[in-house]
Amino acid sequence: MANKTKHTKRGSTTSLVAMLVLLLALVAAIIFWPVEASANSAVQQPQDIESTTLIHAGDVAPDFTVEMLDGKRVTLSSLRGKVVLVSFWATWCPPCRQEMAHMQEGVIDRFAGSDLVVLPISRGEKRETVEKFIEKMGYGFPVGLDIDQSIYSKYASNYVPRSVVINREGEVVYVAVGYDEQIAQEIGVAITESLQK
Repeated sequence: MANKTKHTKRGSTTSLVAMLVLLLALVAAIIFWPVEASANSAVQQPQDIESTTLIHAGDVAPDFTVEMLDGKRVTLSSLRGKVVLVSFWATWCPPCRQEMAHMQEGVIDRFAGSDLVVLPISRGEKRETVEKFIEKMGYGFPVGLDIDQSIYSKYASNYVPRSVVINREGEVVYVAVGYDEQIAQEIGVAITESLQK
């Protein structure tokens, strides 16, 4: 009888150890899983990014009408004569959050009084989600909604953030996927050069 009990305890201990090892492996997989790939944000795989990019410098920017959070509607083609920065983003995307944090001071304030129109467009998220995020972050600039991704799908098939600078003639002059200091500088240069023409 005592031998049976010892054998059962040993079996239970082995099962417990096996479950703990499995649990640790699962936790490690979650921690080290590539966030960008699973979250559909930009990854540094040039071939993949290229294959998902539908517009390039020199193309005429596909026209769209976007509804802003305040209810106003903006049509891209009605902005001819102005330089436009379109930025596709999402609340869950860390590089998008970086770009949005930079938007007011780094772009809107920097080019205040110029012919620049900034259109940050939330890709694939509900109005309530975007409103809560904008309110929480205290952003005062207009934000557009692309709930069904119909606007985004004219420009790309995957990955955010995506920034597109469009010149006064409605041509794409710069496209970026992802966000970092270098991209921020390149966006600034593209806007500056477009405003000077």
